[in-house]
Amino acid sequence: MTTAPPDVLRCAYAELVVTDLVASRAFYVDVLGLVVTHEDAGALYLRAFEEYLHHSLVLRKGSTPALGVLAYRVRSSADLDLAEAYYRALGCRVERRAAGTTRGVGEAVRVLDPLGFPVEFFHEAEHVERFTQRYDLHGAGALSRLDHFNLDTPDVGAARKYYEGLGFRVSEDIRDAEGTVYAAWMFRKPTVHDVALTGGDGPRLHHIAFASHERHQILHLCDHLGALRQPGAIERGPGRHGVSNAFYLYLRDPDGHRVEIYTHDYYTGDPDNPVITWDVHDNQRRDWWGNPVVPSWYTDASLVLDLSGRVQPVVARAEPREAGVTIGADGFSFTGGAEFKLGEQV
Repeated sequence: MTTAPPDVLRCAYAELVVTDLVASRAFYVDVLGLVVTHEDAGALYLRAFEEYLHHSLVLRKGSTPALGVLAYRVRSSADLDLAEAYYRALGCRVERRAAGTTRGVGEAVRVLDPLGFPVEFFHEAEHVERFTQRYDLHGAGALSRLDHFNLDTPDVGAARKYYEGLGFRVSEDIRDAEGTVYAAWMFRKPTVHDVALTGGDGPRLHHIAFASHERHQILHLCDHLGALRQPGAIERGPGRHGVSNAFYLYLRDPDGHRVEIYTHDYYTGDPDNPVITWDVHDNQRRDWWGNPVVPSWYTDASLVLDLSGRVQPVVARAEPREAGVTIGADGFSFTGGAEFKLGEQV
């Protein structure tokens, strides 16, 4: 008898370990404009302006910068029992967590998933004021909500199969003529993705992403950083992706965690939403337009912790076709090969 997976609604929050809460607060609150729900000597709980759950980002003080947990909201409390049974059947380490173990979050199930990532499932959460129309507080660069996680994993094919088992669907992917899959964008909410699976040494967190409503808000963040004489926090962009169609900006926080600011993707909620497949040699998959990708994009990502707070070992991606070629969060670096073409719908 197959164990049913929990009914996942969407990506809900991430916890990052940071070494300096004061510096992190200056970046996430003073520059990005996230709302402080709670703060104490050991942690900072933040949310974007449209969010009414207690937080979508936790910054927890620690000695080693790392991903502490990725969290998904499930449809009901009954899904916690399903999550526990599902992951026990997979042979994963599973912890049932009492309400309030994480501030603002109800009872939860936390697992070390088959890809090596610490993942939490929860339903109940404390409600707080939604600041959708608090325009007096927004500022010109207002962020609306958490949008997605991007994960580095050595075997994208296996990772995709695992997430499909959880009920996630693919919106776009990248592959070569031989069928090697380099990346897959997967969703539960009706947007391009809640999680992206990208080929690379892992398990590592490539980035988390917050959505804004308009391009000018992203450009304002660039101006804000320039005014603070901190343009070095901008790693990549602004630009527009081919995959997802998103207008983007990538920033690095004081500990090196990568944060994407993201807008203008598209609706994927219909049951027959077509998968768009991109050739790995098509350079427009990464940038519809934009500057060349910097080397750190390919090499840098955040370490992840296990459920005991220990840093997980990183396994190298070993795909013979990639020998001697730079691979990054969305496939090859700039390459020749086949004639370039737009994404093919399949």
